[in-house]
Amino acid sequence: MLKRVFVAPDPGRLRLFSASRAVAGISLAVAVCGLVGHSLEAAIVGGLAALLALFTVTDPTVRGQVVTTALLPAVGLPVLALAAGLHDYPLVRDAAFLAVVGAGVYARRWGPRGHALGVFAFMTFFAAQFLHTVPAQLPELCMAVILSLCASSIVRFGVWCYERGRLVAAAPALSQGRGLSRVTTRQAVQAAAGVAFALGVGQMLSDQRWYWAVGATWWVFVNTVSRGETLVRGFRRVLGTVAGIVVGFVVAIPVHGAAVPTALVVAASVFGIFYTAAVSYSWMMFFVTAMASMLYGLLGVLDTSLLGLRVAETAVGALGAVLAVLLVLPVTTHAVTDEWIRRALRCVHACTAEAAARLAGTPGADPGPRVAELEALLTRVRLAVSPLVHPLHFGRERKARAREVLVLLDACAQEVRSLAAVASDPDASHDARLSAACWRVEAAVEALTSPSGAGRARGPQPSVQQAIGHPALAHLHGLERALAAMAVPLQREESAYLSGAR
Repeated sequence: MLKRVFVAPDPGRLRLFSASRAVAGISLAVAVCGLVGHSLEAAIVGGLAALLALFTVTDPTVRGQVVTTALLPAVGLPVLALAAGLHDYPLVRDAAFLAVVGAGVYARRWGPRGHALGVFAFMTFFAAQFLHTVPAQLPELCMAVILSLCASSIVRFGVWCYERGRLVAAAPALSQGRGLSRVTTRQAVQAAAGVAFALGVGQMLSDQRWYWAVGATWWVFVNTVSRGETLVRGFRRVLGTVAGIVVGFVVAIPVHGAAVPTALVVAASVFGIFYTAAVSYSWMMFFVTAMASMLYGLLGVLDTSLLGLRVAETAVGALGAVLAVLLVLPVTTHAVTDEWIRRALRCVHACTAEAAARLAGTPGADPGPRVAELEALLTRVRLAVSPLVHPLHFGRERKARAREVLVLLDACAQEVRSLAAVASDPDASHDARLSAACWRVEAAVEALTSPSGAGRARGPQPSVQQAIGHPALAHLHGLERALAAMAVPLQREESAYLSGAR
């Protein structure tokens, strides 16, 4: 786990920039709340709003990020008012919370903007439970949210807008269906069912901290699709929470709310959340739990029993998510991984075609956007395949096939990157053999993504032509070899799945 976090590639130092900017933006937001005389509770709500704005707003363009950030209070403040107004009506409050959960997950059908607004709505309701918000506090809390979003936006879009001018691909999404065949609809039903379980059992454990179980269920569903992804995410959440509790015992309890040490640990935790989120969910949850422990110490309610209760509530929430994805409209791991792999392979062909067109001198041809899209798709493939390569997965043959596919897809991506680099050279010239090689790559991808078993079984036929005279040919032949090798594990995976289905 340590190697995965600290040795993981960070192209362009984007994770480092994101984590550093988050610390700066959230620190400024909290400082502004303090300067205007807001209470500790308002400062916490403001800091959370800034964190969510920096963490969840992922539109592919800076302009889109600005619009989404501006929409956050339009969604969050009414939800905050609703949660505060229902503070003394537990049954109605619980029903409203379930409605917010379902709507928040369903909003993912509208892409990154819907996802960000859904998360912000949920976390606003969650924060109201965390702080036991009542209507009298609403004016101050609403002002804290608006001030904090403005402060964090100054850092993100003004002082340190490293995304401007950088090529960023839109977050890929699964193909949309209709009704219950739409993944976001199925997930909304699953999340509501899981949260209902977590809410009921969580209140049996504690009528004051039950929302931890609800939060655990919600965050297990974030950025997951299949039941396998959700199961792995639930395990990692519990693991990260247990590890974070150690910080509570070792650091938070002795510090006991002292301002300076608490601020330093919270800042380090914020950095850790942003820096590790893309590579390790367990480490991200470790830092989230460490931050929560320090905040409870700041509020003066932290003790050993509270930390133990957090572990129990987190386990209940993870169990709720697991039961929901297994019993309520399950989405199979195979179906999800198969679609992401097919889309990644089609993108490989699109990258190749753009690079060949660029080398042929076609005006406007640019493989750069396609390469960025491929990187985003490969991230989704790794997430979808993660349940199959997890240490707790005992299917040895299937695990080996999944790892082989990942290695070959990475090889394809490396060849595509190199091909794009060659195409970007203004001195590169067209070679007649490039068209034939690109045609073979297209045929190879068509064979691998064919819905018929026969098309996949034949697989691509690798070229024996030597890559002499043009550097792009070497990368195209490398692509052919990787695609040819990929036919075997994909065919075996399809056969194993069909056998299991029968």
